[in-house]
Amino acid sequence: MKQITLGTTGITVPQNAFGALPIQRVSADEAVRLLRRAREGGMRFFDTARAYTDSEEKLGLAFGGHWDGLYVATKTAAKTPEALRADLETSLRLLQRDYIDIYQFHMAGQCYRPGDGTGMYEAMLEAKAQGKIRHIGITAHLAAVFEAALDIPEIETIMFPYNIVE
Repeated sequence: MKQITLGTTGITVPQNAFGALPIQRVSADEAVRLLRRAREGGMRFFDTARAYTDSEEKLGLAFGGHWDGLYVATKTAAKTPEALRADLETSLRLLQRDYIDIYQFHMAGQCYRPGDGTGMYEAMLEAKAQGKIRHIGITAHLAAVFEAALDIPEIETIMFPYNIVE
């Protein structure tokens, strides 16, 4: 399978990833079976979010203690640094990990910047300095946010919805 590098992270994985949103709709046992089967089939990158109800917990059940060679991205829709920190701690606990490979601002309505007064950018940098996250990303559903994120080197991945039909 073709390998790709995720943004400027240096993380190289097969081009197909496992988007964990749908596993919130199945039992924990079924999710664990699916996730482990995906790993056996060559999946190395798993994408989830705090907003995906119990998907982080199911990933933790499937891989907790056995994350070698796997990468995970998760997201926070927090609007304050305190909420971001709380989301991050919850994600780490549920995923059963010491760090998140890529931690993303989820569906951000703005691109957080140094000194913008929100403290969000600084909270991400603090988490990275503490070793709780390795890379910073953003999921942008607005073109203006996507474009603004391109100018911030610390934002290493940008996820933008694309539908060929649209």
